[in-house]
Amino acid sequence: MQVLVVGGTGTLGRQIARRALDAGHNVRCMVRYPRKAAFLQEWGCELTRGDLLEPESLDYALEGQEALIDAATARASDSLSTYDIDWSGQQNLFSACGRNGLKRVVFVSLLGASRHPDVPLMDIKACTEAWLEASDLDYTILQGAGFMQGLISQFAIPVLEGQTVWVSGVPTPIAYMNTQDMARFAVAALDHPATMRRAFAVVGPKAWTTAEVTQLCERYSSKDAKVFRVPPTLINLMRGVAGFFEAGQNVAERLSFDRVSGGGEALDAPMDASYAAFGLDPADTTTLEAYLREYYDTILKRLREMDADLDKNAKKKLPF
Repeated sequence: MQVLVVGGTGTLGRQIARRALDAGHNVRCMVRYPRKAAFLQEWGCELTRGDLLEPESLDYALEGQEALIDAATARASDSLSTYDIDWSGQQNLFSACGRNGLKRVVFVSLLGASRHPDVPLMDIKACTEAWLEASDLDYTILQGAGFMQGLISQFAIPVLEGQTVWVSGVPTPIAYMNTQDMARFAVAALDHPATMRRAFAVVGPKAWTTAEVTQLCERYSSKDAKVFRVPPTLINLMRGVAGFFEAGQNVAERLSFDRVSGGGEALDAPMDASYAAFGLDPADTTTLEAYLREYYDTILKRLREMDADLDKNAKKKLPF
């Protein structure tokens, strides 16, 4: 198929583009900054410049496309509010689909979004799901919980380097998934008409609390973690200060997500129906243990090699 991937430079979007190429699809990626997306072109993707807040660019990107996989979301570095990018931008995109006769849409959402109307990103995802359900688009909604890749900067690196691991809220089990596995579901939807006009939970094999993730990092790095639990009052204060300034609105909205990730309500769901509908084997899904073990094995091996190289250079400087 001719597939347009939106959000192709993101952590998930690039995996979707790679998977779609491997599945034999012709992939076009709409990006804001083509120079930063050269790697996608090297893989075999066609690049087109576009912005969700520039409707005319969307028509150009959608021209000749048969399916859309939408993995776009606001980034922490964006100055605009989440509502500008994740709501107004999505409405622009779906309206452009209608103008260009594109019906097949795969949308990446969040698990349990409708239960958190007070959290901007969850509210937007829930409203977008409702909008799709009321539309005439042949949508498939993937409801994720969290990605393993995000645990590297939050847990794996701080533990390895002896830095503080910052956690907040009450213990909340989260079924993290590898972005490569989420990409498998997104691309598989294109080959399974039974997934049309339906929403599916797409989460990892097991839900983990922050304490359990920290323990895994300690085990595979052979280091002791320094953990500091941030009081909820401090999070609320930071959110209030950031929200006071227009430029900090995006930061304030992201801090509010702590109500979900640290709210105590498990982000997990049964996956049997999802695997059956998409024709995928659960045995192929990455476990968090395997993911973190591979990460630390790779990093520690590289560090040992660097130490060995330094030893060799030091020896060359000896006068005998």
